[in-house]
Amino acid sequence: MLEVDPGLSVVCSHTIGGVGLLERENATILNASILQLAQKTVRAFVQAMSDLRLNCSLYLTQNDGTLTDAVTASELPIKTFASGPTNSLTGAAFLASLDRRTGSRSTAERQTLVIDIGGTTSDICALMPSGFPRQASNFVEVGGVRTMFSMPEVLSIGLGGGSIVRQDGTYVSVGPDSVGHYLTSKAKVFGGDTLTTTDIVVAAGKEQIGDASKVADVTQQTIEDARKAITKLLNRGIESMKVSSLPVTVLLVGGGSIVYMDDLEGVEECIIPPHHDSANAVGAAIAKVAGTVDVIEILAGKDEKEVLKQVETAAVDMAIQRGADRDTVKIAEIEKLPLQYVTNKATRIMIKAVGKLRVPTEEEAEQERAKLPAYTNGTNGANGHNGNGVEGEKAAAAEDVSRSAVKHSIYVDIPSYKPEVENGVWYLSALDLEFIASGTGVLGTGGGGPSYQQYLIALECLRKKGKRKMRVVKPESMADTDVCVFASWYGAPSVSSERIPQGNELIRSVEESIKLTRHEKFHAIMADEIGGGNGMVTFPTAVHYDIPTIDADLMGRAYPTIQHGTPYVYGETISPCALADSKGNVSVVMHAESNQRIETMLRTTCVELGLFTSVSAAPLTGKAIKKYAVENTMSQAWYLGRAIHLARREKVDVIEAIFKTTPGRLLYTGKIIDVHRDVSRGYTMGYCILAPLSSDEVADSYDNTNSTSSSPSSTETEPHLIIPFQNEYLYAAHVSNLDKPQEPVNQDVICTVPDLISILDKDGEAVGSQELKYGLRVRVIGMAAHPLWTQDQRGLDVGGPKYFGLDMEWKSIGKYQRPRSVIDEFNVVV
Repeated sequence: MLEVDPGLSVVCSHTIGGVGLLERENATILNASILQLAQKTVRAFVQAMSDLRLNCSLYLTQNDGTLTDAVTASELPIKTFASGPTNSLTGAAFLASLDRRTGSRSTAERQTLVIDIGGTTSDICALMPSGFPRQASNFVEVGGVRTMFSMPEVLSIGLGGGSIVRQDGTYVSVGPDSVGHYLTSKAKVFGGDTLTTTDIVVAAGKEQIGDASKVADVTQQTIEDARKAITKLLNRGIESMKVSSLPVTVLLVGGGSIVYMDDLEGVEECIIPPHHDSANAVGAAIAKVAGTVDVIEILAGKDEKEVLKQVETAAVDMAIQRGADRDTVKIAEIEKLPLQYVTNKATRIMIKAVGKLRVPTEEEAEQERAKLPAYTNGTNGANGHNGNGVEGEKAAAAEDVSRSAVKHSIYVDIPSYKPEVENGVWYLSALDLEFIASGTGVLGTGGGGPSYQQYLIALECLRKKGKRKMRVVKPESMADTDVCVFASWYGAPSVSSERIPQGNELIRSVEESIKLTRHEKFHAIMADEIGGGNGMVTFPTAVHYDIPTIDADLMGRAYPTIQHGTPYVYGETISPCALADSKGNVSVVMHAESNQRIETMLRTTCVELGLFTSVSAAPLTGKAIKKYAVENTMSQAWYLGRAIHLARREKVDVIEAIFKTTPGRLLYTGKIIDVHRDVSRGYTMGYCILAPLSSDEVADSYDNTNSTSSSPSSTETEPHLIIPFQNEYLYAAHVSNLDKPQEPVNQDVICTVPDLISILDKDGEAVGSQELKYGLRVRVIGMAAHPLWTQDQRGLDVGGPKYFGLDMEWKSIGKYQRPRSVIDEFNVVV
């Protein structure tokens, strides 16, 4: 490409992010969009250094706290744009001399949090033993675009030196609004008329700033209440960012750190290091060079230590290649994540090696400067700049450039929105898809894979094919002799997030299943499971064949195996079924001794084909669908998603809103304090433990809602909760002994499968079993399973606790209520 046009800017996505194709390519596009600005900025730095006669190399800090050379920074600016907070965090650790402190706990025996307090906000981050900030998990949104690359996990709270203090009767509040950089003119101590946290500090006699006589009229009670409010805000932020139960050391930096006046709860040591107001500059000056390797290795039949050693060597070599001193390079971080649904011990390995910068020679520095992109002469060069480094004129942006293409609920009055339903046919819109995507997450009960990618695929199909092509009908609309087909993804979510579907895998498996059963025609398609991403995969396939999707599914939730379909529980056959992949490979199971054997055969083939396949079970008749399908689950997902988005908009309790659409029970409100995972038999097995929230934490987590559904809202005296999972959550039980939480004698079971157990975050979005992490504040809800799972022993034998090897009886949360139908509620006869 560069040979054809040397002026092009070419960015390869593998240099931007880790595993996760969609997020990595989004980050690459963002990188390209700021490339010209980055080259202009770096070139200006180099020019300034030349003007100052500084004959040395230029290095810039990256978002993850490491250094990069100027050439790399000009090529990969997306990795440097948010390095400011990281510099403050690493600078704080250096100034506090944590690695050289004596008489205190080692880094392995404590956790360190850095709080950078400015004029308006406080940025809080956890420091890992390596000295680098804890990285954000999963994806990071930049300007509303989902990306995946190294970014520190930073919590910002509305507390700073300029935060406004208000008094309403006897109640005193602090922030989140601030006078900002107008502190020296608006704060009382500087002659202004706004009471700020700086005024409180001066009135309390903690600092001598401005004119203390101007805050003499502030009452002692106001000072005490404001100090309590400040301490409460800091305590909440610290609790949210704790990474373990180890003792906490807090480093306070930034000009606003004067607002810290009282002891913090659960903090063993609080340090304000010397030169704390220069922590940002210090952090940039001491940053190290890193080499990071992120790979997936098959460990079956291999020596795991030898594989790790090879990856470590690759990380060290990369750090040296990027400018680290060979003698100082050490392994800083090692993380191993076993992949779901895999039987060959496939493991994602992430290793970071860091070392001190090797000071380059003058000759090497000159060579580096020569590699920097030069601006062409002329009015408007290849990079859109003139010879003076000034950007040329740009084409006008489209008028709706700021409008999100995927978040349609932002622009719609949700209470007045009505889906398009005519003559018993529901024609889906982009907003309907967004609602359904959120709802399928809740019904996924921890599994089913993420819905986001399937939502984007369905959305693109809707745009290309036009309105009224994507439609949903009731099961009752099918004649008894009509034929319904099935198609879903089958494999590992971790693989599907990286591989690009060819686009016809689902269609190919459907066609093979039709051939095997010798049906000449089929009339509809239905989801195997409504939970997770598979709840949305039928839409593009239905559009391709110009057939409707049935408002139902075979599970009413998500389950880990294909044999968990309700028709198969009651005697309908799975076979002949077809498995297809993106390379044209098709595998068929014609017959097997049991449904369990079919699952085993499919799983083995799926592993051979790379754990990213589609599967289509034998088609069923309309009669079987009406008898065994879990009805109205597509509508249920829509109502759940609508409730979640509307609750966020109106600042009401999300759980209450959910239960108005699908009756259930709030099982627990707490925070995750422990997560154990392992891969066994191709599934992610494990458990998480939740601790109750304090009253302050409850208020902090849900203070934007008018909640009455928090019962049972956790209190500090309530027992802990354990939730084991096999991809999906299996049961919830109170725990009396945390030393042996898995022992049945220490458990009081409150809900089990087949009832649905979902873990939701503050915004009401479902938290999958692969997303569980320490410190996450969540609420656990239970919803009743369909009677097909509970009113017949055959249903309980497959969907209940015994199937998963649990020595317990089914524990229900209540009576099942048939979901409302979107078609019935909004139908218009024309």
